[in-house]
Amino acid sequence: MVDAVRERMTAAAFFELPETNTFVELIDGELIVSPSPIPQHQLLSFSLAKLVDRLQPDGKVFIAPMDVYFDEHYVTQPDILWVSTAKKSIITKKRIEGTPDLIIEIASPGTIKKDRGEKFELYQKYGVREYWMVDPIAAFIEVYFYEDGRFQRLGVFGDGDTFESKALGKTVELNNIFPESSE
Repeated sequence: MVDAVRERMTAAAFFELPETNTFVELIDGELIVSPSPIPQHQLLSFSLAKLVDRLQPDGKVFIAPMDVYFDEHYVTQPDILWVSTAKKSIITKKRIEGTPDLIIEIASPGTIKKDRGEKFELYQKYGVREYWMVDPIAAFIEVYFYEDGRFQRLGVFGDGDTFESKALGKTVELNNIFPESSE
């Protein structure tokens, strides 16, 4: 019996792909294509990006699609990310090359496993200061902060809740963040 050998794509090959508005990521050398987000996802993404920008104007907020290069086999496109002024050197003309301070992923049925699994491990490995995993259906945000070489769970927060963001250095108030499902 012959073992199948999977050939992994490199970041260099990934960056040679034609430009597209489709969400495409490189996870462990595998090209991952995600379907276009639904309106509820986009409304939530916009609300969260505005929230982060309002809380921490000292830095830059980016929304997907924006490539974040971690290494030769990992290039992700987080829904929202924030890079502090202290780390502005990772913002290049074409992409983010290094570890953002804050990453926010909004789950969908097609992405939840990767957001909680491979991406969680990747972001932890590279020391992302804070990671928010957002569940738009259940309307909550699970917040992790990086400390002592691993993610520590800060908590789970819903509409009307507040928490202290270690990355942003501010109190986050979640008021009217989640769009109504009927919109």
